[in-house]
Amino acid sequence: MTVKIDTLLHESRRFAPTPEFAAQTAATPDLYTDAQKDPATFWADQARNLLHWHKPFTKTLDWTNPPFAKWFEDGELNVAYNCLDRHVLAGNGDRVALYFEGEPGDSRSYTYAELTTEVKKAANVLLGLGVTAGDRVAVYLPMIPEAVISMLAVARIGAVHSVIFGGFSAESLRSRIDDANAVLVITADGGYRKGKISALKPAVDAALQSNDSSVKNVLVVKRTGQDVQWNDRDVWWSDAMETASPEHEAESFPAENPLFILYTSGTTGAPKGILHTSGGYLTQNAFTHQNVFDLKPETDVYWCTADVGWITGHSYVVYGPLANGATQVLYEGTPDSPHTGRWWEIIEKYKVSILYTAPTAIRTFMKLGRQIPQKFDLSSLRVLGSVGEPINPEAWMWYREVIGSNLTPIVDTWWQTETGSIMVSALAGLTETKPGAAQVPVPGITIDVLDDDGQHVGHGNGGLLVVTQPWPAMLRGIWGDPERFKETYWDKFEGTTGAKDGPLYFAGDGARLDHDGDIWLLGRVDDVMNVSGHRLSTAEIESSLVAHSLTAEAAVVGAADETTGQAVVAFVVIKFSQAEIASHEDIVGILRAHVAQQIGAIARPRDIYIVDELPKTRSGKIMRRLLRDAAEGRDVGDVTTLADTMVMNTITSQMKK
Repeated sequence: MTVKIDTLLHESRRFAPTPEFAAQTAATPDLYTDAQKDPATFWADQARNLLHWHKPFTKTLDWTNPPFAKWFEDGELNVAYNCLDRHVLAGNGDRVALYFEGEPGDSRSYTYAELTTEVKKAANVLLGLGVTAGDRVAVYLPMIPEAVISMLAVARIGAVHSVIFGGFSAESLRSRIDDANAVLVITADGGYRKGKISALKPAVDAALQSNDSSVKNVLVVKRTGQDVQWNDRDVWWSDAMETASPEHEAESFPAENPLFILYTSGTTGAPKGILHTSGGYLTQNAFTHQNVFDLKPETDVYWCTADVGWITGHSYVVYGPLANGATQVLYEGTPDSPHTGRWWEIIEKYKVSILYTAPTAIRTFMKLGRQIPQKFDLSSLRVLGSVGEPINPEAWMWYREVIGSNLTPIVDTWWQTETGSIMVSALAGLTETKPGAAQVPVPGITIDVLDDDGQHVGHGNGGLLVVTQPWPAMLRGIWGDPERFKETYWDKFEGTTGAKDGPLYFAGDGARLDHDGDIWLLGRVDDVMNVSGHRLSTAEIESSLVAHSLTAEAAVVGAADETTGQAVVAFVVIKFSQAEIASHEDIVGILRAHVAQQIGAIARPRDIYIVDELPKTRSGKIMRRLLRDAAEGRDVGDVTTLADTMVMNTITSQMKK
């Protein structure tokens, strides 16, 4: 039987860019028509126009051995040169590349000339420590300029970086170091988080306790000044940089040279090391960063709030913005430290014009109340972006009204660690946007929504999101495991009619096509519930809950139920301004009735739990797996990646009240 995902919510609001905005946008409708006419030629043009090639390519795409693609394979370039040197040589050395804001309030800035010098020195430090092209270097740092400098220095010498998020434990760190066979770790004594010093060096020491580690040296940035254990392999970053030469000529490397490995948690077994290469990845990053956000590098101040430990930080903090010569903000801390207006204070201070952040952050600000951002001058903002998970329409509207003064275009972007770059999004100056919709594939990308049999679901229906043609920034494999790569991403639709023209990349996400053919993300397919034979998206029910004026945030999971197979269980955070208006019992009743009215009785939650906070990783993702454990009465699983490891204890105790 062919099964589709039921979609029951509908959104009719529309927002076109203002005539003034549309008149100055760089992107034109020709991007779509040119890409559709000849995708390979389109991407070749972007690669030549946006990047400097030491050796020009003559081949655009080799797809003779799918799913192993090669883009621009006979061309050569240097990724760091494209992000730094060429801007200096073009006369833009005095342009600010990074404004750094530390959580305690310290700040630094780097022009492109200064950042280029720092990266050249760091490249010489790496070479002096014996790192050569092709070696893997683990980077375990807070959100400080040295993280960006380290990544670019590794890329400059043709080595491969594996950035490991600073919140991971010693055990997680060791597994990633061992899998990549890293020869060097770059870390810090610690960083600042929520007003406290967070240690990093001890986790590295613990990860490298055994004598069989491939790591020869540990390069340590002095960020907090805390005492650290010192070993023979350890080197202070400051000492090494002080004596390093500021001269380094960027060597060219093949376009398919590995650039980085980024580990994602697998559903079973070891983490997956997602491998990305150089030329295609940088092309699509530069193109999407320029056109999705309508970047004007001469005047814009751009801020992506993601950590460099995640793919958003790789693509839209480091590589995309710097390849385009952008000026950007780098912030070390959390949105609420040392006070709840910290982000808006930074936007006012640096006159940020483009803000790219996560829906979970937006909903947190909704919970705190609009009176906080309204204390600050946010008039410099001209484009707002969203990334990480589907944004519900009410959070989208709050973002537009409160942060964007009812004028600013919002680009809600869908992509993944594996895709490397934005795949689905509005273009700020072209698209008539819909609250909550990801909208359309970016030019040069082909997306479809299929049922389980590989058939197109048609407008108005939901199903499984697939990418139907290779794209430049696509992952080139799972490090050391090509069979797992094929099985995980390419086998789902093998043998179906949908795959008759080649393998289909299955993203693991559900989506629906509205009656215009625009794409709405429904969350991970793992989060689709089967309630009395209906496949319901958690994302739609969460949107319904957050649409109510009582609700700031909501997370929905499916829990086993003897009668319906699965039942809808919701965890809801109430807005501070609404917390005293009604009892918990009354709120539960109001919200259950609201969902039934908006979506239908089939989606009415069996249980609603009022909680103070949701379990989130430090990148802002809600860990629904842990909520499912709690809803089904199981012991809660691993919480080490949560921003607050105690939050599940609080939730389970609140569930018992």
